[in-house]
Amino acid sequence: MSPAPAQFSTVGLPDDERVELWEGHNAEALIGLRCRTLERPPLEATVTNLPVGSIDLARVVGTPHVVERDAAMIRRRPSDSVVLYFSLVGDAFFYSEDGVLAIRPGQLLLCDADRAFMRGFSRGLEELVLKMPRAEFRDLTGVTSLDDPMVLDFSRAGNVHAEALAQLVSRATRSTDPLPADEQTILELVAVLAAGPRADLNVAHRAAARSAIERHLADSTLSAARIADAIGISARHLSRVFAADGTSVPQYVMARRLDVARALLERQSAAGTTIAETARRVGFTSPAHFSHAFVDRFGLRASDVRREAIIARAARAS
Repeated sequence: MSPAPAQFSTVGLPDDERVELWEGHNAEALIGLRCRTLERPPLEATVTNLPVGSIDLARVVGTPHVVERDAAMIRRRPSDSVVLYFSLVGDAFFYSEDGVLAIRPGQLLLCDADRAFMRGFSRGLEELVLKMPRAEFRDLTGVTSLDDPMVLDFSRAGNVHAEALAQLVSRATRSTDPLPADEQTILELVAVLAAGPRADLNVAHRAAARSAIERHLADSTLSAARIADAIGISARHLSRVFAADGTSVPQYVMARRLDVARALLERQSAAGTTIAETARRVGFTSPAHFSHAFVDRFGLRASDVRREAIIARAARAS
């Protein structure tokens, strides 16, 4: 079953326990950090966590505070991962042995989670987080050691792949109507960002195309020509890029629509959106076409998937 985003918040907790509980949750869900507040009011912070395969995604909102990951903590709780922080609201600083970096909204920071650092948010923050195993990052990018943190723009005037990655993480972790994220698309976008000008063009084009497909899944008129135009290549070249991956653009779009539909059905309650509405949400105009395609892909009816999810949730709640 596709996991739904889970939320933890210090709001409403005893004032003198908030920092300790915040540290404990993040140590389990992301990475261990020591936290301290900058003002007398108690810490108000909320995090939405979502595992996507080997990747962990999060959205964090909080009042002013500082977090630190020092050498002692790294020895005690090694993360063996790299982390991307996408700043949405509030200026931040990042201090490491290499110096101090100022991070403003619209920028992302890529760093090794097991190199000591301190981050501060003097006016509070809202940010997105992506954590992935260091070994997987190495295999994807060929980067064996992330000695220096990277800062990239992901605003509309910045890096198109960084912007696409930020949008994917944002949609997956939003509090209202989150959309399931595609692990492979996320991994390819990270690979392209880390490689920079050395990125394989076919991988870059495929990642951009998959990101465009994610943005427009609900559009029943989505076509290979429109996707190619959106990322600035020819439809013929786009077809070659997907063929090298063993599929075609229409096949990939269909598979992704069905995968998202199944994830949405697994998350919904008995009183939630209907199956027909879910089908329309991922670009199907015909309920019958959706039903046939769903059975062909999964060997199950959409109604069976939804019923099993409802039974599983009821069992967990009892």
